[in-house]
Amino acid sequence: MAADRLALPPVRLLPEDELARLALAVPLLERAVRLARWAGPGTRVDVMGELTADDRLRAAAELGLTADQDGLAETSQAWGIAIDTGMVELEIDEAAGEATEPGDPAGSALPGEALAQLAAGEPQDVLEVWLATAETALAEAASPDFEGLRAAIGGDLDDDGVLDLDALDWDPEEEAEFLDTALANLYAYSAMEEAGYESVPLPVLAASLVVPEDMGEPTDAVLEEVTEVMMRLDDHFRLLAPTGLIEYRPVDDALIEETDEDESAGDVALPAELDPEEISRYGLVRLTPLGVFGVRARLLDAGAHAPATGDLADRTAAVLLDAMTDYPDQAARAEAELWLDGRKPDDAARELLTASTGDDLGAPGRRLMCQQTLSLLGPDAEPALREVLGDRQLGGLARVWLTERGARDVPAPDEAMVFWLTVDTLAAQLDSDSGPELLAELVTGLVAQHDGFFDAVWRVDHPATSDVLEAMGRLHPDKTVAKTARKAAFKARSKANG
Repeated sequence: MAADRLALPPVRLLPEDELARLALAVPLLERAVRLARWAGPGTRVDVMGELTADDRLRAAAELGLTADQDGLAETSQAWGIAIDTGMVELEIDEAAGEATEPGDPAGSALPGEALAQLAAGEPQDVLEVWLATAETALAEAASPDFEGLRAAIGGDLDDDGVLDLDALDWDPEEEAEFLDTALANLYAYSAMEEAGYESVPLPVLAASLVVPEDMGEPTDAVLEEVTEVMMRLDDHFRLLAPTGLIEYRPVDDALIEETDEDESAGDVALPAELDPEEISRYGLVRLTPLGVFGVRARLLDAGAHAPATGDLADRTAAVLLDAMTDYPDQAARAEAELWLDGRKPDDAARELLTASTGDDLGAPGRRLMCQQTLSLLGPDAEPALREVLGDRQLGGLARVWLTERGARDVPAPDEAMVFWLTVDTLAAQLDSDSGPELLAELVTGLVAQHDGFFDAVWRVDHPATSDVLEAMGRLHPDKTVAKTARKAAFKARSKANG
């Protein structure tokens, strides 16, 4: 996976024992387990480890599948999983040499160590086998359909009797990267959804792989490319659905049939706007809880930073606050709750306040995260907040916390502290992912609340004062006010430079 491109929010993972139960119920793994238990000295395989024709029929019957092309293909897929995961071990006869043709009996198959590993039922062992199952299925999904390709080119082979992938314009590595990127984007959607594990319309996922972030209205050419990508994803996701990685509602076959009737249409035509009631016809996909676990494991193997909620529970407050500045609101709250769990409120508040001090660029963000985390604490934290009432950086947020809880004898802040907290809060918001509309609304409200706002703010002794005022000049919708903000920014910079 392309780890260097990813900046991922944390995901919620189910406990390992729950994930293991889900893994054991995955159709593809369940079939592979049944075949591994069925295998024995009398099970004959060829030199490639494939079941002989007669035993493939017996295996299909063991799985309750039909003996037609689809049933035998599903049987072969489950058999391949059983071998690749180590649930089946092969014993090829020494006498079977180069003279043995594929399909001819050349050895037997016996239950392997991985089957015993599953039988023991330890969650980590079960998940290890399931991950191997998913990896095999992903590799298969990125591989060409040789029979389909053979039919498409009329059965033409190269001089060695092998399909020439270069001539067919097929790059397995490129296809694997395409699928990895799609799953990573789907993972990011899962992480950003407050409820988690939400379905994503296939056109939306396809667009995330094609449409530049700064593009406005997509062109017809871009919509056509989105449609092509959507149909590639449809092929892949149909194959991956039995792995337990995803839940997938495929593209409506009726849409494909309508396109087939109109030969000039090419792929399924994607309209410029999709009716919410019709969008499901174009495919819906979501990562399952097991899929989130699996994709995260692959991301970690690729070197990506893919945090899980609760990773910071045992870390210091400084690490917590720094990390949460990049988290979506709901993820930050969940992480803060887990960090606070088991800590004494007074001690936790004290550690958070200490970690949030500083004049560095990240300090305003840490203080904002500190304030949000402190909001989860009750009256037991009050002593720690009172200790910092006289602190230039923390006194303002401490007063806000105490006042909101109805504490008595809270000294009123002086004007310098009020405006310092205002600059600090705006600096944190500007450094976050808050949208420009939200920031413009915040800036407009602050200016309206205080007469002589800019004349007071440019004097504030805060490292970010001039940057905040410049931003206010860009964001305020009133041109006169915006000009005043820019003048105040100039004064603040001159003051800072002596």
